[in-house]
Amino acid sequence: MSRHAGGGAPAVVLLSGGLDSATVLALAREAGYACHALSLDYGQRHRAELDAARRVARALGAVRHEVLSLDLARFGGSSLTDATRPLPDSAQQTGIPSTYVPARNTVMLALALSWVEALGGRDLFYGANAVDYSGYPDCRPDYVEAFERMANLATRAGVEGGHLRVHAPIIGLSKAEIIHEGLRLGVDYGLTVSCYQADAAGRACGHCASCSIRAAGFAAAGVADPTPYREA
Repeated sequence: MSRHAGGGAPAVVLLSGGLDSATVLALAREAGYACHALSLDYGQRHRAELDAARRVARALGAVRHEVLSLDLARFGGSSLTDATRPLPDSAQQTGIPSTYVPARNTVMLALALSWVEALGGRDLFYGANAVDYSGYPDCRPDYVEAFERMANLATRAGVEGGHLRVHAPIIGLSKAEIIHEGLRLGVDYGLTVSCYQADAAGRACGHCASCSIRAAGFAAAGVADPTPYREA
């Protein structure tokens, strides 16, 4: 993807408010797309990440930012939507983690697909990453390819020859590499929230798996960690 591949065309970027999606938004903007950011209030444990998404969308010049409500907590099946289930406290685990929300990325990408087709665009971006943490089945390269094939089968845009593309530009990068890319593009990571159980002010717990991955990424990048942490 060249830096001016977008040519001002609309694109939809999934924006969680975390480090990865903020970097992807910056990359899509650099590539020349008119970025429309999409966040989902899906019944997650806290809303601090949605506040972060709003900050990031403003800071990185999203043309428009939508926060859709779709309460996946009603279905259960994840420690991110069910406070009675323990959160993993280590990034060193095998298998699919309890923080996997059933089909969340598929649901979110489907919503993004609907919006980008309505906009007359052809490009979706999301922050899948399969290097630092590859436990999620919907963050694998073959999943990205499969969703793109489905998008072109299931939409008028695809059927009429306007090829739709699903971009996962950080899928093969380490967390340190992602951070370096974001800093190159002027991303303020102090605006982002990655913690699974951040408080209302967006302060991180410092010990959940997501906090561990984020802290290790800044350490590997040799960059000061701007994350606000709660007092122990």
